[in-house]
Amino acid sequence: MDRRLRRAPDAEWVLMYRLGLSRQRIAALVRVPAAVVGYHLAIARRQDPGLEAEHQAVSAAARIRHPSPTDLARMDEILSWVLAEARLPEGRSGDRGERSMARWLSERRREAAAGTLDPAYSSGLSRVPGWLENRKEVEDEARWHRRLAQLVDFREEGNDWPRHRKTDSDREHTLGVWIHTQRYKRRRGELAPAKLKLLDDAVPGWQGGRTRGRPPASDRG
Repeated sequence: MDRRLRRAPDAEWVLMYRLGLSRQRIAALVRVPAAVVGYHLAIARRQDPGLEAEHQAVSAAARIRHPSPTDLARMDEILSWVLAEARLPEGRSGDRGERSMARWLSERRREAAAGTLDPAYSSGLSRVPGWLENRKEVEDEARWHRRLAQLVDFREEGNDWPRHRKTDSDREHTLGVWIHTQRYKRRRGELAPAKLKLLDDAVPGWQGGRTRGRPPASDRG
């Protein structure tokens, strides 16, 4: 039987693991099957419950790519653009440079979510409010408020509640689908209280919906 198996856990392998090396990396360095290293590490973790946490902390720190002077200059360039334009770069922009900046920010968001964002980046980007926000969520929120304003205009023009089927225009269809979705979410308890209040204040009666053209209640059912 292998000497190492009879003397598990191997102190050298445990030290390498404690320093952040993975089981596969240790196995490659000492030229033994990864399963053998795993056997030793399993015993070591039982003997030292804090070993895994220590390994994870060190390996996470090792994954952080510390920015070079060139990287920091790129950040300053993007920050200057954002502050001058008063907006974040668009990933779908027709300008290649702007798309590149959007990708850069997306990478930093991923690093922040993983807990590996370098403090130099974190400090610099703190000058840009909202840079960590999910762009889709921000855009969806803006679209919701835009649809509400459009619905207010539609009703103030003397129109009944917009339909989502058999509509007279694309405008009515768009608003009809939107308000139909809000009613559905309201019934399921999925509509945020703040949005419910906005709807109640801006377009009272929105939950009941269309009345003109309905048959009397006695003729229904």
